Amino acid sequence: MIELIKVLVVDDQQLIREGLVALLELLADVQVLGTAADGEQALRLVAQERPDVVLMDLRMPVLDGVAATGLLAKRYPEVAVVVLTTYADDESISAALLAGARGYLTKDAGRVEIAAAVRSAAAGQSTFDAEVSRRLVAALAAPRPAPKRPAPDGLTAREAEVLTLIAQGLSNGQIAERLVIGETTVKTHINNAFAKIGARSRGEAIRYAYREGLAQD
Repeated sequence: MIELIKVLVVDDQQLIREGLVALLELLADVQVLGTAADGEQALRLVAQERPDVVLMDLRMPVLDGVAATGLLAKRYPEVAVVVLTTYADDESISAALLAGARGYLTKDAGRVEIAAAVRSAAAGQSTFDAEVSRRLVAALAAPRPAPKRPAPDGLTAREAEVLTLIAQGLSNGQIAERLVIGETTVKTHINNAFAKIGARSRGEAIRYAYREGLAQD
């Protein structure tokens, strides 16, 4: 008897969810337990159903795929997350892998690639599509920059960068465009940074950035 791989599909677009379910149901060794439209729904379903693999989109409302992946990795380390997204930029890839994703595919992937990724993830292995693999190799081969002074008050490098751009007068949309990330991600960085530095407004954040040397006249 075939041991079924239990899969949960997470994507905010209904058409994508339905298409993935239809694809997965053609595989004799896969059982689709359900679908979710955002990260919070995914967390609830994982708690109820305990799948082996979660196919996870990144850009979603309520709770995005990176945050959901990080929470799943902490709460249910036995559940493998495979990212399936439109985005293959360095920021998205690194964020997903650091959060704990076991595989990363773009939505250009076909049935064979998706099936292989699900099976590999269930077996404890990692799978990346060709573009993601190329970017990972390039990142590893790139010369490492000289170490920077740690950001103050426990800020991450990205949070410090966002504060610098705020001090330069950029809006959330402009910051997202500059850093090639979504506006939701920018807002998350801002909220986290403001909480760490005790800022209640952009004006306070700007004064902090100049005081701590994150911005210059």
